[in-house]
Amino acid sequence: MRVDGTIVTSCKRYERGLRCGERQMRAIGIGAVFTRPSHRGRGLATAMLAALLDAERQAGTDLAFLFSDIRPHFYEELGFAPLPSRLITLRADSLSNNRVTASRLHEGDIPAIARCFAALDETRRVGLRRTPIVWDLVGTHHRIGQARADTVDLAVRGARGGSVLAYCLGRRVVKADAYVLDELGFTKGHEHLVAPLLRAAAGDLRKITGWLPPQPARDVLPRGTVRARRDAILMAAPLSRAARTQWRTMLPQILRSSGDPLWSTDHI
Repeated sequence: MRVDGTIVTSCKRYERGLRCGERQMRAIGIGAVFTRPSHRGRGLATAMLAALLDAERQAGTDLAFLFSDIRPHFYEELGFAPLPSRLITLRADSLSNNRVTASRLHEGDIPAIARCFAALDETRRVGLRRTPIVWDLVGTHHRIGQARADTVDLAVRGARGGSVLAYCLGRRVVKADAYVLDELGFTKGHEHLVAPLLRAAAGDLRKITGWLPPQPARDVLPRGTVRARRDAILMAAPLSRAARTQWRTMLPQILRSSGDPLWSTDHI
């Protein structure tokens, strides 16, 4: 939005595909909402977001989502509802210490990780679709992270170093004595690899922490300590009639789930 030719409030718009059961829907993510300090308190961001949502409804978009780092009530007034947004903390020594052969991931491993992720994602009823463009972004983050010594992305591979059977993406934060997990994946029948893989990623660190994983990945982890996040609170607004119908059906399931709806790698 411009005032006298100057941009005073803005946001980023991301296109994502959304899978709800067998139905494929169009979703947008909203990020980086910002208003110049000199123009705050005038309702400009509210007007901009309302105009964006109106345009998306007319264009046939089914759902909008965002991660709130400010008071969620601001977005609730625009029709967004808060969804489960939690953190989990595990003691590393609560995980199996069975030996696994874990190796560092490389950028060329992204297609193998994508196949592993897809195998797990097929078991979920609701999730954001990972297109090649999204995986390119994951690869970019991995490449940038590799330049930092704290990034630890590991995989357990099949015979002869073939397919990825399980993987984890994250970083070691020595000051917090923790391995911060961004995402994990595994193929059917290899759930048992997750715990020793995470323990290998943590090394001598005492804790493993991160966003509470979605189901069924949540079920392969110990109970741990779970608490609500204070930032990056997931919020969503159904825009189309079809999405509102699905929303009424699936929202109670999402709210009751022991896992969160999205991975931290979906954060925008």
